[in-house]
Amino acid sequence: MIFAAGRGERMRPLTDTCPKPLLAVGGKPLIVWQIERLAAAGYTRIVINHAWLGAQIEAALGDGARFGVTLLYSPEHDALETAGGIAQALPLIESNGTPEVFLAVSGDVYSAYDFARLNPHAQALAAQALPGMHLVMVPNPPFHPKGDFALNDDGRLALEGAPRYTFGNIGLYDTRMFRDLAPGTKRALTPYYRESIAQGRVSGELYEGVWENVGTPAQLEALDAALRKSAPAHHG
Repeated sequence: MIFAAGRGERMRPLTDTCPKPLLAVGGKPLIVWQIERLAAAGYTRIVINHAWLGAQIEAALGDGARFGVTLLYSPEHDALETAGGIAQALPLIESNGTPEVFLAVSGDVYSAYDFARLNPHAQALAAQALPGMHLVMVPNPPFHPKGDFALNDDGRLALEGAPRYTFGNIGLYDTRMFRDLAPGTKRALTPYYRESIAQGRVSGELYEGVWENVGTPAQLEALDAALRKSAPAHHG
């Protein structure tokens, strides 16, 4: 699932007329980079939630055939935040109401993370009696120096302790965790992280490669310039 329902306040005025995930870097919308990376890792069904200017997202991406995937959309009248967005989209994520371990990423993150690395973690989560999660952590960016959670030597996340890292908005979740949340409820994922981590049910990994949480026009411009510089020259 790709979260694409946010309003992108810090990106204004760009997001007044364009939904944030469709803002382009290196000649491609942020969300297209993600769809292509997901497709390359073997993900074939992708649910995208949207609220602000959602029709533009559907018009731009279509059914996903050109990316080799099936795109399904979960429209929200008002953005329901992350957990609320998952609860609303559950019928699309689960096939026939069977519990699923699924990957969720934010539509405004640019990274070179190889989603195929998550396969063993997804299998481990699916085999657990109780629903858990696996979060990809990144080194703390300058705007978030204290990080979110501690990553222990045994690969478990803890609320307290060191070293502390920042959640990279790439995570595996179990649909059973969200079944009690009524569709249409606004709810953030943060309480779910904290509760599951406190119960020892969350594994984590540190990813130190390319990762940008693209929050402001200046960040967008810098990333665009970096991608254009590193891209092979096109002639024609």
